[in-house]
Amino acid sequence: MKYSNIVLTGIMGCGKTTIGKMLSEKLNMGFVDIDRFIEGKYGKIPDLFKKGENYFREIEHNAVLEVSDMEGFVIATGGGVVKREDNIALLKRKGIVFFLDRPLDNILSDIKISNRPLLKEGTNKLIEIYHERYPLYTATCDVHIKNASTPEKAVSDILGHWAELGDAITD
Repeated sequence: MKYSNIVLTGIMGCGKTTIGKMLSEKLNMGFVDIDRFIEGKYGKIPDLFKKGENYFREIEHNAVLEVSDMEGFVIATGGGVVKREDNIALLKRKGIVFFLDRPLDNILSDIKISNRPLLKEGTNKLIEIYHERYPLYTATCDVHIKNASTPEKAVSDILGHWAELGDAITD
């Protein structure tokens, strides 16, 4: 099977957007950040969360439905996209899912909690989310990328796997 998309999953602050933009430039592919896609279409994520996490997850699923049909894109998912199996199934139809596994200590040292709706309770909430979702990230990914060094190293690792998968973006 030929794949046309690179899908990045991982906890908030793991580098999905930064690494995704770098990959899209190197591979001359489009880039879509599902969180920005949602905000462009539905409004600010903190406002959507005010209506409840379930409400947000339904909007996120609708965004995944649209984005998963695109071809030739690097897709940065929201951290909670793995909470719904149907999201992953949709993204895997045309994409290879890479889990960006960044050490929690690194994330805690530089994440801005103030603009993350799920973290209004503080860093303990991030630790709880990390432990809740980590098994989902590992179970749903096609390739597990350790992102403990630099974004450039993670990009290099992903490019190596992408090439091994048969130069997946060409027929």
